[in-house]
Amino acid sequence: MKERNKRVLVGMSGGIDSTATCLMLQEQGYEIVGVTMRVWGDEPQDARELAARMGIEHYVADERIPFKETIVKNFIDEYKQGRTPNPCVMCNPLFKFRVLAEWADKLDCAYIATGHYSRLEERSGHIYIVAGDDDKKDQSYFLWRLGQDILKRCIFPLGDYTKIKVREYLAEKGYEAKSKEGESMEVCFIQGDYRDFLREQCPELDTEIGPGWFVNSEGVKLGQHKGAPYYTIGQRKGLEIALGKPAYVLKINPQKNTVMLGDAEQLQTEYMLAEQDRIVDEQELFSCENLAVRIRYRSRPIPCRVKRLEDGRLLVRFLETASAVAPGQSAVFYDGRRVLGGAFIASQRGIGLVIIENKDKL
Repeated sequence: MKERNKRVLVGMSGGIDSTATCLMLQEQGYEIVGVTMRVWGDEPQDARELAARMGIEHYVADERIPFKETIVKNFIDEYKQGRTPNPCVMCNPLFKFRVLAEWADKLDCAYIATGHYSRLEERSGHIYIVAGDDDKKDQSYFLWRLGQDILKRCIFPLGDYTKIKVREYLAEKGYEAKSKEGESMEVCFIQGDYRDFLREQCPELDTEIGPGWFVNSEGVKLGQHKGAPYYTIGQRKGLEIALGKPAYVLKINPQKNTVMLGDAEQLQTEYMLAEQDRIVDEQELFSCENLAVRIRYRSRPIPCRVKRLEDGRLLVRFLETASAVAPGQSAVFYDGRRVLGGAFIASQRGIGLVIIENKDKL
């Protein structure tokens, strides 16, 4: 009978990181089972060949239809609603780790492993996600929605490595060609500009929504744009409008199909609303003296304070300058390198009144 507590199901893409993950776990004495999720594009031939070379069981989970109906549909819908989505944040709990857990149960594997550059830490009965050692590759930002049940089963072998060290490790183990491969795409189902992807997947978008107006903060029309879904908060390049000075996207109104432009100073804010949160320990979050928040991937953590509102949303007060707060993106809260939780940045409509009512409580 197979020893279940030594069987690990590894999410295998066939890339550098998942290959290194398999090899490292094999060295540690685990029995590896590889599963490749086919969600977009070609057959996962690389993963099959690597699994055969390493002598491990390998399976392919064809998830193309449900992936398109959930993750890709959400991605398109979010842009239609004037929000800026992060598909990896949606995919990890709803798709990737859910599917891996199902396969792990089916194949009698106690653990799940992936090539994420993050670490895990157990403290006071909770499992916390911790930023990986490689600041340039750290993926803790994308994992905040994972629940405790999943995290208790997870192993992230690459959390203590830099990408350079992972490449060196593969070369030392005889996988030199693999070690020299390029980086994977930031969004696995998009090659190039997301706007081209929207047009390809939603050909009716240009006629359904069509051109609209750029406006200033007073509602004065400045010129036409190509359609609200093609713009994001903080965008400066590609606006194709000459105003005699740098202009940035301040707000997007999908109902009116308008895009508000202004200067960099107008992008700055002291407060932010967030919703649909997942917090490890609320008492710890609200009392943390070193609390900081990332409002986009690779952005610097900004010191902050957080309060729970009566309607369930979070009011965040930035203690340093924050700029280009984009609804739809994730706000991920850190105590040093440890993730305390996260939430989706909400529409900021009506925030003025909320600030007045709660200013003295933050």
